[in-house]
Amino acid sequence: MNLIRGFATTIKHLLEEPVTVQYPEEERPVRERFKGRHVLKRYENGLERCIGCALCAAACPAGAIWVEAAENTDEERYSPGERYAKVYEINMLRCIFCGYCADACPTQAIVLEHEYRLSFTDRRDAIYTKAQLLEPPPSGAADTPQQTEPGQFTRAIPEMEDPR
Repeated sequence: MNLIRGFATTIKHLLEEPVTVQYPEEERPVRERFKGRHVLKRYENGLERCIGCALCAAACPAGAIWVEAAENTDEERYSPGERYAKVYEINMLRCIFCGYCADACPTQAIVLEHEYRLSFTDRRDAIYTKAQLLEPPPSGAADTPQQTEPGQFTRAIPEMEDPR
């Protein structure tokens, strides 16, 4: 009796459409709320959104983020305001992709995008630096550091819109 039931189950599943995706030739689209690789966003003028406040590092339950801040000057301006993230590192081996870093960021600088292809052959490769995380400047905008007029960014921060 069990043998007949086993054959019936096998035949039933032979007639169904397979659900296997032939990766990497074929890729399944990710869901809207999927949290993948981190990206550091920029403003439209090319300045970095990250102000080096380290709230993302404080919110990270796994301790995967390291931020070291430095002072902006008019000759070398990386972000609006007084400070910028001189060092920004995320250890992807520790990251649990919870998204608390993005929730804690006051300028929406860190965003978890839909990139899921993360593989490492060395532990050092799993530590993403600021250069790897920072998105390229928008077309027509200058890269950082920028030279600005004295006092230009001490009064107002550029308009902030949601980068997501």
